[in-house]
Amino acid sequence: MSSRRKAREFALQLLFQQDLTHNPVDEIERLFWSSTEADDLTRDFAGHLFHQAVTNHDLIDDLIRKHALHWRLDRMSAVDRNVIRMAVAEFLYTKTPKVVVIDEAIEVARKYSGDEATEFVNGVLDAIREELEGIENHE
Repeated sequence: MSSRRKAREFALQLLFQQDLTHNPVDEIERLFWSSTEADDLTRDFAGHLFHQAVTNHDLIDDLIRKHALHWRLDRMSAVDRNVIRMAVAEFLYTKTPKVVVIDEAIEVARKYSGDEATEFVNGVLDAIREELEGIENHE
């Protein structure tokens, strides 16, 4: 497994914990990293995705609400919701190609949520990708 995939899994775990507990970010990170081994690159990328998703929570959730037709955020599974948040943060705050982000998010969703979640995650992320690429192409 690539260190980027592992970082995404760690970011999901951090986001999941923050989403459910609403504990302070620094406390979540301190506890998580005290029991998790990772090289510096993996830890840095996971931390970047986590911080961007938390810091830009309102923007990211607005994008998700706009494109998750007929789904309220609080009705989504916590795993699916946070996989999508993590992927949107990666769309917005890294140079990773969006198709790679979607593929990785699908694999993480398959591992932590289930096969049925992959279509949902793919659909929402693809719709967000289309909007973001439309904006980028008009700039």
